[in-house]
Amino acid sequence: MLGPTHAAALVNSTPSSSLTQNTDAGSFARFTIGTPMTPSVTVIIVAYNAQDTLARAIRSALSEPETAEVIVVDDASRDKTSAVAKDEGQRDPRVRVIQFDKNQGPGAARNRAIEAASSDFVAVLDSDDLFLPGRLGRLLCADRGEMVADNIAFVAPENLNEVLHQKWSANRPTFAPLSATEFVLGNLRKTGVARGELGFMKPIMSRAFLNHHNLHYDPSLRLGEDYDLYVRMLLAGARLTLTRSPGYAAVVRQTSLSAQHGAQELAHLSAKLNSHLEMGTHPPDLARAMQAHLDEVRRKRDHRMFLDLRRAQGSLAAIRYLFADRDRLWPIAHQIARDKLKLSAMAGEAAPKQGIRLLLPMDHA
Repeated sequence: MLGPTHAAALVNSTPSSSLTQNTDAGSFARFTIGTPMTPSVTVIIVAYNAQDTLARAIRSALSEPETAEVIVVDDASRDKTSAVAKDEGQRDPRVRVIQFDKNQGPGAARNRAIEAASSDFVAVLDSDDLFLPGRLGRLLCADRGEMVADNIAFVAPENLNEVLHQKWSANRPTFAPLSATEFVLGNLRKTGVARGELGFMKPIMSRAFLNHHNLHYDPSLRLGEDYDLYVRMLLAGARLTLTRSPGYAAVVRQTSLSAQHGAQELAHLSAKLNSHLEMGTHPPDLARAMQAHLDEVRRKRDHRMFLDLRRAQGSLAAIRYLFADRDRLWPIAHQIARDKLKLSAMAGEAAPKQGIRLLLPMDHA
């Protein structure tokens, strides 16, 4: 179950502390992944009431030879999450535990872990998910990129053994660059297709690049915090490299936080997407893609607001909101019809009958 015995790190062997001080135009070549070295990845796990799944997530990260450390941030859990994390730390000294007294959300918790990290690269792992065997070694084989990502297998809990033992690829994975425009377009809904947003990806990220550009997760976001950081990295010049070979298993649960967002979270996300558009002058194709994504999120926000108003204040209040803006009527009516006909494809929806759904189609080439 262990991956390749080699690890990979920066092409230049200069310590990462000095990398952040180099501001010349060619300095980003130093952040390139691809040279075998010692374990060089800090795995970050933010946990909230995750006592039942946390140990499995930690152990999947520790089984990777490239894992230098696992930092668990307990975001003020009310169960035995911290006890589980500390017990894993007793088993393996690579596990470090940070406890919050007050719940601060995934963005703030991940920022704290990145600040505490000592490795060249960071990789986020959700507390109810796991790495597929050999994942980090495969990603670190990429030729270049400040972000290197792989495919995600969405799996029902009862099918975890199947996804772990699946022979996804017998060969070295192929990698391809993904532009900012392609990434943004990969987050738009496609008719008749289960929602497969590229923002769900969990890439390995260069800590030197993040530090150099003073990039952090936005702690105010409880939805889309990953997408927001990835876009800002791309706008800052990061190279995103992607393989369609699966390496991350996301366990599907109806109670997951991604399935519980409301109008407020969508409003915060739409404001953030609008700020992306205002970050300088973008190429026309990228600007169009960003505007299309913003429009889509705004429609979701309006639909959610309509439903929340109807539930809290009654149909009359919801109808007033519906007709207060002429641009709301058709999108909201359209979404209500889709819901009635069960055509909507929600994030985290159940995996197909065989128990596994991939974020992206496999590239058999």
